Amino acid sequence: MRTRMLVLSALSGTALLAAVLPARAAEGPPTPVGAAELLAKVKKCDRISHGMFRTDHGSAATVPVCGTDGAVFWKADMDIDCDGRVTSVCNTRTDPSFQPQTAFQASDGKPLNSAKVPYVVVPGPGRLWNYAASGIKGGGVAAVVHGGKVRYAVVGDTGPSGIIGEGSYALARSLGIDPDPRTGGTDSGVTYILFKGSRVSPVESPAAAVSAGEALARKFAGRA
Repeated sequence: MRTRMLVLSALSGTALLAAVLPARAAEGPPTPVGAAELLAKVKKCDRISHGMFRTDHGSAATVPVCGTDGAVFWKADMDIDCDGRVTSVCNTRTDPSFQPQTAFQASDGKPLNSAKVPYVVVPGPGRLWNYAASGIKGGGVAAVVHGGKVRYAVVGDTGPSGIIGEGSYALARSLGIDPDPRTGGTDSGVTYILFKGSRVSPVESPAAAVSAGEALARKFAGRA
């Protein structure tokens, strides 16, 4: 009799615990925000730049920077930024334009590692647009969409004030884009969404970028 009562008591306790647990715990973690969800939010462009950017020196100026609630975005190509710490894939031999620094630094004060840190490049402040005036800062969170994939990155470097569309070696590789700084990149089909007022800590942590990025993407997509 005592054994039976103990079993009944344990079962009752289990049922009570299940009743009070949050519904989300029973459902599991939320599904990641997909490429289609994000792209649906950036179909319309309310231009915030004072003109159009070029994707390369000598190309036509066709790319606006657009603004929406909580984010800025643009759709462009991806050139490969291999600047920062010297590695076996990013150095003066592999990249004739290599620079041993990035505009924004890792938590140890050293340049970012393009081969390991997925980061996007923003145009330097100029007559067309000033990223800081739009709430974008170094170490901020970005969602990058290409070929049905969503990858999260940080704002890691700046480029020429009139050129747009560039990402780190690690970001390109994660998206399935050839990361070779000489011959890689892609001519089109990349959407960059940068979340205003955000920052990853530590900046060099891909896992931290993913964690922050997924939360911001859910909010941006209207799930939160």
